[in-house]
Amino acid sequence: MFTLLRNRVRRTAFALSAVAALAFAGTATTGAAAAPAPAPAKQGPTSVAYVEVNNNSMRNVGKYTLANGGGNVFDVAVIFAANINYDTGTKTAYLHFNENVQRVLDNAATEIRPLQQKGIKVVLSVLGNHQGAGFANFPSQQAASAFAKKLSDTVAEYGLDGIDFDDEYAEYGNNGTGQPNDSSFVHLVTALRANMPGKIISLYNIGPAASRLSYGGVDISSKFDYAWNPYYGSWQVPRIALPKSKLSPAAVEIGRTSQGTAANLARRTVSEGYGVYLTYNLDGANRSADVSAFTRELYGSDAVYTP
Repeated sequence: MFTLLRNRVRRTAFALSAVAALAFAGTATTGAAAAPAPAPAKQGPTSVAYVEVNNNSMRNVGKYTLANGGGNVFDVAVIFAANINYDTGTKTAYLHFNENVQRVLDNAATEIRPLQQKGIKVVLSVLGNHQGAGFANFPSQQAASAFAKKLSDTVAEYGLDGIDFDDEYAEYGNNGTGQPNDSSFVHLVTALRANMPGKIISLYNIGPAASRLSYGGVDISSKFDYAWNPYYGSWQVPRIALPKSKLSPAAVEIGRTSQGTAANLARRTVSEGYGVYLTYNLDGANRSADVSAFTRELYGSDAVYTP
């Protein structure tokens, strides 16, 4: 029952059934988080919105508030997606931004800061790109640490709130690259957490990296802030040793997952005590009916869309 969605051929399954204000100083491509300031209070799970920036604006995430109390519907906005690419000359992985991701980053003052000023965290997702480079096949701790530094430097340069790992489409073995090994992702996440102790690290729970979370007596599960189910329209608890408050077994695609299913998944999130609710593909249309279907269950309130 799987269909192909995302621009990079994301698999998705259809089931049957921050409070921070960030000041920005300097150029549009640099910025650092300032002291947090209160935003309207909201009780309930953390809501996450992935945005396909090839087609849509990050600003859309900030257009939804709760009718009761005025709090943000979404707490975390994910820029989808940067890529892990492979340089066949130097035989090393590198971080790549297509023109749309680069545009968002270069225009942080208008695409990112307005969300952060509302108290919404903005995270950069990193995805494989069919070139053989992935999070699970760094050949050494040094190579993994070097890529971790590229990630943390990017977070610092553009004033982001963290990194999301999505281990799809690497096509391990292409360009003579190695197959997944047990140490790679452990070294990568360990180094990244050391580089940015106060930032978000999240796991889109799919691919070889997601099943290789311990090595040499080190388990990196606790280094993640969140992990979520990658199959839209379904319920699947991520297999990672995190408390329920950091897990999203529910995953919906806004506009494609039915409102009934979105509501049922939200109701189950609350009744079973999970702390995160994942959404994907928020676009520029007025999706208040789709969003309200889950906000009523998560927060006891309809969602209001403000263009």
